[in-house]
Amino acid sequence: MKVSTKFQHLFNLTDDTGILQHSLYSIPDLTKGYTTDDNTRALIAASMLYEVYKDEKYLELLRRYLSFLIYAQNSKGYFRNFMNYNREFIEEVGSEDCFGRCLWSLGYLLNTNLSNGFKNVALALLKKALPNVANLNFLRGNAYSLIGLSLLYNSDVTEFNKEKIKNLMISISKKIVQRYRQNKDGEWKWFENVMTYSNAVIPWSLLKVYTVTKDEEVLEVAKESMEFLAKVTFKNDYFKPVGCKGWYKKGNEKPAEFDEQPIEACETALMYTEAYKIFKEEKYREKAFKCYKWFLGENSRNVSLVDEETGGCYDGLTKDGVNLNEGAESVISLIITEMIVNHTDIVFK
Repeated sequence: MKVSTKFQHLFNLTDDTGILQHSLYSIPDLTKGYTTDDNTRALIAASMLYEVYKDEKYLELLRRYLSFLIYAQNSKGYFRNFMNYNREFIEEVGSEDCFGRCLWSLGYLLNTNLSNGFKNVALALLKKALPNVANLNFLRGNAYSLIGLSLLYNSDVTEFNKEKIKNLMISISKKIVQRYRQNKDGEWKWFENVMTYSNAVIPWSLLKVYTVTKDEEVLEVAKESMEFLAKVTFKNDYFKPVGCKGWYKKGNEKPAEFDEQPIEACETALMYTEAYKIFKEEKYREKAFKCYKWFLGENSRNVSLVDEETGGCYDGLTKDGVNLNEGAESVISLIITEMIVNHTDIVFK
């Protein structure tokens, strides 16, 4: 079953500046402003929608989101993240996660059939950003960056030294593998002593590294950690992410039950789609589809998170039911997940 909507909520949340961060129920909440996190992921979602439907309205969204990233990048090549409704960034440097997500989206753009008008901007932003990659310290910032670097490596652009990109990927992946070796303990096969947010991005990034380097150790760690994550999140044959109200600490009997957030289903689907691409095992494609079905009601609450009226996505599952707000991260997660499971050959890079 496909969601019968054209994702109107993506347009509802987007103004002349970019995509707004939050909504109160389905109405955009101007008081919360914007984030680069959301606009850079919206860039991927809009790119996928355009590649599938070839509708000019998605190109207009692309222009706004890419323009937002131009404004977000500071003079040193990092990206500011939080912007108020007056179009003023409230910080000079955003998180490393935000930086890595920007590399991911810009790298993704280079692998599309979009015109050079879009790709040249992506290249310009990447040129400013790349010198900072080697200085990243945080696990997920490095993981998102690896995904972006792999996309850059596999693109047709000639402006970058591909061997340097590959060596940078090797260097970063070694740090992640080392984190895994340090924290792996018996049945606990993870990169930290607690599972928190965006867990799937870490093994996914190592799968991306393997596609470039063919490093078997990297592949082994990716597969072990991916299987451990599956044991945690697929106990009842449906997807149930680690709850953000407490996470999952090593030694605890089980993960926190809630809240379950859409971004986790999206990124887990991306990880499994990559795994299917590498291993060609049907179980991975099936798990990616189960992540999609989480949005449609195959979840711990047996309730759909899709607002059929707006084309939006509710913000998650809580101990009390459904969070009926419809923020940017949620609808973007729904779009990306639907695109990759239903149009894999077109949109998955």
